Amino acid sequence: MTELIFEIVRRSLEAGQAVEIEGLGRFHSTPQGYRFDAETQPTVFLAYALEDLEIVRRLADALRAADCSPWLDKERLMPGQNWTQSIDRAIADSDAFVACFSPRSISKRGQFQSELRQALECAEKRPLDEVFLLPVRLERCVVPDRIADQVQYVDLFPDWERGVKRLVRSIRRAARGRVGARFRPV
Repeated sequence: MTELIFEIVRRSLEAGQAVEIEGLGRFHSTPQGYRFDAETQPTVFLAYALEDLEIVRRLADALRAADCSPWLDKERLMPGQNWTQSIDRAIADSDAFVACFSPRSISKRGQFQSELRQALECAEKRPLDEVFLLPVRLERCVVPDRIADQVQYVDLFPDWERGVKRLVRSIRRAARGRVGARFRPV
């Protein structure tokens, strides 16, 4: 199987196509041969209620503009992909998990709550002083006690730009050391 994957990558590169491996980087053809550009942007999983998709897309765009790599299910999941496994892997592999709280996400049962529980499990496996779970309030609402009692949240209202800047600083702190560690030669 590994040989088949290498063959597909080689053929794509010989045809002048770039090959991207999500979370790792891109292979390119160059006149000197092949080049690999490692992914160096912090990866950020965005958890939200579907009703908040529009504002969360705006947040994803702001994070991209700040050289972060947001993971948004509506953009990353492919047709036919096992979405539960993909989401669990994306949460575990992310440098930071941004939980987007709103009156809708707090009161709704479903995927947001499941992703939040998964992130809490991932956070428990990390060193206590490591930043991972980043609660964000999209609008005025009550962050669940289990989170608010332990983790500081950021408001994206009434000053969107200020909130995004604070969030990006925390994302960079969460990624410090992890980005380089992911791409060191073995």
